[in-house]
Amino acid sequence: MAKGRTNRGSTASNTIAFQGEAGANSDMACRSARPYMTTLPCPTFETAMAAVQAGKAELAMIPVENSIAGRVADLHSLLPHTKLKIVAEHFQRVEHCLVALPGATLKSIKTVKSHVQALSQCRNFLKRHRYTPLVHGDTAGAAREIAEDGDKSVGAIASSLAARIYDLKVLARNIEDADHNTTRMLVFSRDEAPVEWRTVDCMTAFLFRVKSVPAALYKALGGFATNGINIVKLESYLSGAHFEQAQFYAEVEGHPAQRSLKLALEELGFFSEEFKPLGTFPAHPFRRKGWEAPTRPGT
Repeated sequence: MAKGRTNRGSTASNTIAFQGEAGANSDMACRSARPYMTTLPCPTFETAMAAVQAGKAELAMIPVENSIAGRVADLHSLLPHTKLKIVAEHFQRVEHCLVALPGATLKSIKTVKSHVQALSQCRNFLKRHRYTPLVHGDTAGAAREIAEDGDKSVGAIASSLAARIYDLKVLARNIEDADHNTTRMLVFSRDEAPVEWRTVDCMTAFLFRVKSVPAALYKALGGFATNGINIVKLESYLSGAHFEQAQFYAEVEGHPAQRSLKLALEELGFFSEEFKPLGTFPAHPFRRKGWEAPTRPGT
């Protein structure tokens, strides 16, 4: 039987939802960022966010980008429709482990199951040991499956948390090819979180769609340049039957209460047809490291 954090006495006010099975990397991220909360596994990003909207959880933590795999596209289709607000960000170092049944060894393993991204991120390790990769829908789900099947020739790439939950043995740690494998997560809530912008570095996220006229995007973004606002993230998404208009997701430094950002957003409004604020939240300390990934434990 899987061992994990007990739900005894848990309430929506101390519950944080994530996509995946118990022991997934998102589960580890939730426990790292909110160690006092109970984690709630959900099958999809949509159901994790819906759990917050329905009052079944206080927060939802959703991955948005990985330093190797790039952006997580699924979330952006949900942002235009959600009523939730972004209240925090978290950077999680991804540490892949080879896990297997007790009694299994590196030599006894022949096949390794995991999510396709985890398999690709550990390609050198798999090749070196001549393991046959087998794609599974979820890293923690692969760990649970080998625990249930009882085949000592099959391992899984999963987290050390998954190994602990499903009574598995960690045969090798940090088997990923790149030591900067880091995932950025956003935390969603029903209510906006107040941020003391005078003393805390802030990030502001929003969606907008520019008018379909020449140089509309150039003009819309001009206010950020003239007011000294740094645009940290800007991504476009084509929508509509004819793909003629792009929607943009943006993150900028600053708080809307600051005069410079307020002026920039006002100028954006002159050249955009739609604008949706998604939240203002504290910038994570990881940003001050210049996007250098944390070192591995023990290094």
